[in-house]
Amino acid sequence: MDNFTTAYVECALWSSTDDEGNPMDDRFDVIDIAPEALATMAADCADFRLDCGPLLDTVSDAQAGHDFWLTRNGHGAGFWDRGLGELGDKLTAAAKAYGSCDMCVGDDGKVYVA
Repeated sequence: MDNFTTAYVECALWSSTDDEGNPMDDRFDVIDIAPEALATMAADCADFRLDCGPLLDTVSDAQAGHDFWLTRNGHGAGFWDRGLGELGDKLTAAAKAYGSCDMCVGDDGKVYVA
């Protein structure tokens, strides 16, 4: 995975909780994400990067991947919270267009995106 997608996946695990309210990153890592979920996450990241193109030039890949997850899911931080002005507003609108998604643990013990 590239730096953008790695940061996106790590942020997803860090900001998500299991059914008991425990942080997912305490128990799960990238290898615990179901292959089809990881493929969906990677596709969303690739699409977002393609859609935003040069808008992402001034933001590090790691920060952008992190902010993409936070922003699309309405967390209290993200592109709009980085002091980027109009650029932050454009990236926020682009991220929100992807809608929100949640991480969940399947019966097989793998992590999925819902």
